[in-house]
Amino acid sequence: MKSTPAKISFILLALLIISCNAVKKVEDDQHLLTENKIFENEEEIKKRQVFDQLYQEPNLKLPLLGIPLKLHIYNLANPNPDTTFYQWLHRKPNREKRLINWLSKKQVEKLGQSYVGFNEFLEETGEAPVILSKEKTERSASRLKAWYWNHGWFNVETDYKINKLEHKRAKVEYFVKPHRPYIIDSISERIASPQADSVYQQHREESLVIKGEKFETDKFNAERERIVSLFRNNGFYHFEQEYISFDADTINTDHHVNIDLVIADRDIVKEDTTYTVPYKAHYISDVNIFTDYTYSNKERSITDSASFKGYTLYSFDKLKYKPEAIADAVFIKKGEVYRDLDRSLTYRRMNQLGIFKYPDIQYMPDPRDSTGTQLITNIFLTPKPKFGVDFNFDVSRSNIQDFGIGFGGSLLIRNVFGGAETLEIGGRGSIGSSNDAADSEDRFFNISEIGADVNLSFPKIAFPINTDRIIPKSMFPFTTLSAGVSTQKNIGLDKQNVTGKFNYRWYPSEQLTHKLDLLDLQYVRNLNTGNYFNVYRNSFSRLNEIAQNNYDQVNQEYFNEDSDPTDEDLPNLSIPKGTRGFINDYNNNSYSLTSEENQITRNIIERRNRLTQDNLILASNFSYIKNTRENIYDQEFTQFRFKFEAAGNTLSLVAPLFNLDKNENDNYNLFGVEFSQYGKIETDFIKHWDLGRQNVFAIRALGGIAIPYGNSNNIPFARSFFAGGANDNRGWQAYDLGPGSSGGINEFNEANMKITLNAEYRFNLFGQLNIAVFIDAGNIWNVLDNVEDERSRFTSAQDLKEIAVSSGLGLRYDLSFFVIRFDVGFKTYNPAYNRQKWFQNYNFAHAVYNVGINYPF
Repeated sequence: MKSTPAKISFILLALLIISCNAVKKVEDDQHLLTENKIFENEEEIKKRQVFDQLYQEPNLKLPLLGIPLKLHIYNLANPNPDTTFYQWLHRKPNREKRLINWLSKKQVEKLGQSYVGFNEFLEETGEAPVILSKEKTERSASRLKAWYWNHGWFNVETDYKINKLEHKRAKVEYFVKPHRPYIIDSISERIASPQADSVYQQHREESLVIKGEKFETDKFNAERERIVSLFRNNGFYHFEQEYISFDADTINTDHHVNIDLVIADRDIVKEDTTYTVPYKAHYISDVNIFTDYTYSNKERSITDSASFKGYTLYSFDKLKYKPEAIADAVFIKKGEVYRDLDRSLTYRRMNQLGIFKYPDIQYMPDPRDSTGTQLITNIFLTPKPKFGVDFNFDVSRSNIQDFGIGFGGSLLIRNVFGGAETLEIGGRGSIGSSNDAADSEDRFFNISEIGADVNLSFPKIAFPINTDRIIPKSMFPFTTLSAGVSTQKNIGLDKQNVTGKFNYRWYPSEQLTHKLDLLDLQYVRNLNTGNYFNVYRNSFSRLNEIAQNNYDQVNQEYFNEDSDPTDEDLPNLSIPKGTRGFINDYNNNSYSLTSEENQITRNIIERRNRLTQDNLILASNFSYIKNTRENIYDQEFTQFRFKFEAAGNTLSLVAPLFNLDKNENDNYNLFGVEFSQYGKIETDFIKHWDLGRQNVFAIRALGGIAIPYGNSNNIPFARSFFAGGANDNRGWQAYDLGPGSSGGINEFNEANMKITLNAEYRFNLFGQLNIAVFIDAGNIWNVLDNVEDERSRFTSAQDLKEIAVSSGLGLRYDLSFFVIRFDVGFKTYNPAYNRQKWFQNYNFAHAVYNVGINYPF
């Protein structure tokens, strides 16, 4: 019954949409275009690129439902809201007077303006009916013909048929007969300038126009761009696309095309005279860098300068930058041939440094040169402010705190040591209120966390050996040193966390990113392990139940002393005294429990030991990231991420040499802490398809595994995997899914193996509001570690049947710079159930509601 209101609302919404009249604003002599069909040689085709040639497409419909929602919204708008409001206001004799007395004359006027504004909103949000136009239909047929012609079907024929239907609706059918395509038979060149011809012949095999292939106009356009890039990156500073032409001969060639590439000499216009000159390669004679240029000081005199490897640096004040640091960001070199690529790389690198505004690069003829082939390069750099300050504040609520206030700030110092370095120092803190806090005092703000971070970034690879041959400066290398510390009070186990990282980052191409953490240090210390069973209440409930079931065997001092002796219910174990005593007695074989109780108790103790132990992680990792997305508006792209991490190997090698102590598990300790040793692999693949008209289909496949060995038999909590949440399997809350078929019986369930698969179809509802339908699948498991619970372990391919499936839908409001997301996930296949695993409790009452920022993948 809980879902009855939702069902009623859905039915009412459906009836409202169905009742809308799609042709409400279509005149009697007009027809609403409802469908386009294209037939190629009498066979219907669905190619998106062909349909894109049509000037008219039917109103956008909701996928699956086929309802033109935006059209219905548009039809709800009153075409004459001013008149309608005026008529309504004066329909009854005293209505206006009563409203003025009740509100005011000004408020009544605003009421009318609001009515007008609402109708304007409906029109802007909706979509006007697409009225069939014979003229646009004819133009569409002509455009189809041009599209096929540009793709090699020179003898193409097109026609159309308009089918006018009942109720002022119409459909259009387009008919295309491509006939036989034209094939490129031969390619010749006529290049006037000898130097240009020599460069072209060296790269002739790279041509995109290939003999034997079908004629494609797009390929000729791409070839024209290739030639321009080729010449302008081989010294031809003045070369432009307009000097390239292709002549095509199809006379008596039996559907073959003979291509003649023509590249003319450069035109020079001087007064009333025009003449041509051959292209010559240009070279860079000087590179001048002005490090503190602004509009206000452009007339000032230079007061400081320095030279370094062919670069001359100038400053209107004292030079504040090390010459080698600025020179490393410039790819234009004295004595080398002019290249567009060098200018682009310089722009990109200067922007990456983060210490200058967008640079201005200018070329001018060298007045000392008599050959007309030498260029002087002037680079004007405008520094950003030395210091940058940032503050943030947020209010939050989570499963840890009922109410929280967070605050933080950072100080950014640019060019801190004169070598284009950036230093960022940040601090953060939060206070909150929690009913579960381990606080003996009755205070509203009873939990807190404070932390600080420092990051120092260098625009180079900081390494004793020169790495320029392996990672040249064209890969934009960076080195980052970072450190952080944080501490908690009355939050969970009151963790103290210390981190340190020595990181390299470089970019082999615009699509590739490589990251190498040579040193990744993390030390986690739990200050309040006695609070474990207050935090992990599920574990306590199961341990407490076993103690109560064996009440006669358990020391009575382990139970709460303030329990009522007349109460029929048995008292609970006290925390931490009772739980600690019960576990110690169990480890000393003091109890006679059932086999099931033994298994549960061992699992609880194992998990407690793992989550309360201090962690020392000394790791190295490498990440490979490929992203083909060109910009934020690109909706068809691929992302791939691979990461490998190894921890503890160095410490394991030196431990015997330094005779480090061993603990009761025969594992080495460093500073009293057992260091972690494991290998970890993660992969993440994302693919987006642009289906046109704001429709996108996206998938993700994610997998990871971390195997402990040597000095460890489990993975630290901070480096383990979890499932569920707004960016994962959305039918479960974060940390609630798995491991395996165990049913998420613990708080913060985690494991060392993960599989996730996601698919999502996104489409526009109206305006900036989008909707998505999704399916998520995945789970986490324990593998090759010390977890004994068979339900949590992955032992064979048969365990893949424990992959949980959720489905749902979501709303997304696009604010351009970020997206606000609301998803509703339903548990579709739950591996924790023994019998009915599919569609059990598949309703809104048992749904999971997720709020997030930006898309999940």
